[in-house]
Amino acid sequence: MKQCHVPSPGRARQRGQSAIEYVVVCAALALALFVPIPGSGDGGANRSAVQILLDGFEKAYQRFTHSISLPT
Repeated sequence: MKQCHVPSPGRARQRGQSAIEYVVVCAALALALFVPIPGSGDGGANRSAVQILLDGFEKAYQRFTHSISLPT
């Protein structure tokens, strides 16, 4: 005889909870990365963590390309 599995009511309510938790964590991370940080820019302009990170990559790449362009 084949048994039919009937989910309990408590388990059925928890089915989509991890998706909601994932969305909340991703939204908090995005908010933290794109919110301007006070006193982080030149001339009073506030920059976000993403802008600071991208500026760091840009400076590092400029220094790298300058150093490899020098004669040996």
